[in-house]
Amino acid sequence: MTAAYANLVSTVAPKDFGRVAVLFGGKSAEREVSLKSGNAVLEALQSAGVDAFGLDVGDDLLQRLLNEKIDRAFVILHGRGGEDGSMQGLLECLGIPYTGSGILASALAMDKLRTKQVWHSLGIPTPRHAVLSSEADCISAATELGFPLIVKPAHEGSSIGMAKVNSASELIDAWKAASTYDSQVLVEQWIQGPEFTIATLRDQVLPPIALGTTHSFYDYDAKYIANDTQYRIPCGLDSAKEKELMDLTAKACDALGIAGWGRADVMQDADGQFWFLEVNTAPGMTDHSLVPMAARAAGLDFQQLVLAILAASVAGNEEPRG
Repeated sequence: MTAAYANLVSTVAPKDFGRVAVLFGGKSAEREVSLKSGNAVLEALQSAGVDAFGLDVGDDLLQRLLNEKIDRAFVILHGRGGEDGSMQGLLECLGIPYTGSGILASALAMDKLRTKQVWHSLGIPTPRHAVLSSEADCISAATELGFPLIVKPAHEGSSIGMAKVNSASELIDAWKAASTYDSQVLVEQWIQGPEFTIATLRDQVLPPIALGTTHSFYDYDAKYIANDTQYRIPCGLDSAKEKELMDLTAKACDALGIAGWGRADVMQDADGQFWFLEVNTAPGMTDHSLVPMAARAAGLDFQQLVLAILAASVAGNEEPRG
């Protein structure tokens, strides 16, 4: 355990968490990833002695929350319906403390467009973009932003529905494909250079991870399936640049009201400038996931990480959430 992160280790006795519901699964496009994450979290909590049980979120969720004795919830739902403020609102209405960010921060971070608008207003660098709702918008965006570009559904995670494009025809096709996931589609300026992901845990920024992939970008396959994706910790930046990245990450997360834990995705261009893409408020916790890697670099094993996230829900219940 490095001294800088020693205070992240939970001091709460496992029995003092009470009965913990691990909320996972759900009905979003990221259901399968959430099931893997949730099972890993549940196993870690139970092995630590926490009275935890899994709850696969479905249409009967409200009745189950009312019927079960629940002292707090570990939210490990990815995507819409779990990471966008709606689940957080339900839990607050029921008076159940929960892990992660509050209603507003969750909703903001899930909305890539409004995230960018907040960052832009505060001078936090984020790539130029346009909103697509027609073929005419695609042509206009191509003229304004140039190629290559990356197309994204505004409210999806895990790179679902994303595509890199190099021509107007590819852009139109990618917009149509992304529209099947979300009525709001963004197109962003492509930033050529290394990609970093930076986790935060209880208001501390964990060691950055540099990502390497043979794919055109860090897509769903590279995140969850491929075995040739590279993860570098230390990330390869010199100490001054690494500090700059960590300080900017703290500022970017604070701007959205991120609490408990999260993970920011960042690109660096050829001039060394960092560009913030998005923040995930309930990141993956699978065997390919990045937050556990960053935690290990800080000296926390998976069980300690899960307990630290859960412990933040105890403190968070006593103060306003984002």
